[in-house]
Amino acid sequence: MLFLLGSRYCETDRLSDVAWSLFGTTPLGWTRVQAICDYVHDHITFGYEHSRATRTAAEAFEEKRGVCRDYAHLALTFCRCLNIPARYCTGYISDIGLAPPHAPQDFAAWIEVYLGGRWHTFDPRNNDPRIGRILVARGRDAADVPLTLTFGPSTLVDFCVTTEEVTESDF
Repeated sequence: MLFLLGSRYCETDRLSDVAWSLFGTTPLGWTRVQAICDYVHDHITFGYEHSRATRTAAEAFEEKRGVCRDYAHLALTFCRCLNIPARYCTGYISDIGLAPPHAPQDFAAWIEVYLGGRWHTFDPRNNDPRIGRILVARGRDAADVPLTLTFGPSTLVDFCVTTEEVTESDF
């Protein structure tokens, strides 16, 4: 039930009519969730310069720009509006399996959706399968599981994420 309700960044009350008009006739289940992710992926322009800690799903929908957390919040909201349980995930995403040149590895946000009796991963920002996700936390939205949480002034001095593929020969 918790993952069907609106939350701080996922205003189901503001986007319910939009969700039903966009996806209400889409086949139920995986197809509907993938349609949501495809739409969100194509609707929002990604850019670190668009990052704003206070952007909600409705604002991301209206502004059509953001970072991975905004993609996740919008997809979560659409799912919840359509009675599909969905939760916010935060962690790291690797470049394993991607062709060079690789972008720096980074924090990431994606979603998990409850279908057919279990949780499934969807990533509306990248919108393709990725190897090597490192889950740090799950919650209703980024208010539950922020990438960082500080009290008072703070300065990020350094940040580096590295993932490496392990093969059978490494054992």
